[in-house]
Amino acid sequence: MNKITTTKLNKMKQAGEKFTCLTAYDASFALAQENAGVEVILVGDSLGMVVKGQASTLSVSMDEMVYHTANVSRVCQKSLIMSDLPFAADITIEQAYSNSARLISEGGAHMVKIEGGATMLETVQFLAQRGIAVCSHLGLLPQSVHKMGGYRIQGRTADEAQQILKDATALEQAGTDLLLLECVPAELATRITHSVTIPVIGIGAGAECDAQVLVSYDMLGLTQGNPASFVKNFLQETNSIQDAFKAYVEQVKNGQFPSTEHTFE
Repeated sequence: MNKITTTKLNKMKQAGEKFTCLTAYDASFALAQENAGVEVILVGDSLGMVVKGQASTLSVSMDEMVYHTANVSRVCQKSLIMSDLPFAADITIEQAYSNSARLISEGGAHMVKIEGGATMLETVQFLAQRGIAVCSHLGLLPQSVHKMGGYRIQGRTADEAQQILKDATALEQAGTDLLLLECVPAELATRITHSVTIPVIGIGAGAECDAQVLVSYDMLGLTQGNPASFVKNFLQETNSIQDAFKAYVEQVKNGQFPSTEHTFE
């Protein structure tokens, strides 16, 4: 695998070539994923749940995100490292810029991920104009779980779907480099993927997205409680964690994952 950049990901979209993303929070998992060919490694605020044992992502601090991002970036030479701006780290444009700078300069991230649509347009534009690569997260927003009334599928009504599509195109115009769609109907994800020129990463968003992402603990069967319906346990059909990562990459690229059982209609 050659060094992955935003330019490379755009070329893959244009060529119709799928790419992969997984979460990592430490050096060992990150290196194993890079060696398996994972193009984008997400240091997610999901660490609040899978590492810290919290009920949501809301307890994760900037210091924790910088620490875990640095653990990942130290060992990765080829994968693109994307890191979440945690809850309340982007309330103002100035905060978003300062905290993004920390993830890049202290943590070694190549890109930051921000939750939200229309309300984040000015922030995304401000960051993009200052050379910070951004992934915008739409659909189910874990940092807004209390406002959304729980972890539920977004975009099922016509109004919701239209707003998400509108947000996606507006974010592209504002300068975002990637979109991540979480828990939206496959038909909506397909419309968005075909409506924007930037790559779209899906999680519970159907097979037509340009890429897929899963929480690594989930796809290894280490989920606390019942796994989400869009999750597949890749360790069940392999002999090691490394082989599970390789199987995930292969099945995303050949279209085997996600299947209809991992998709919302």
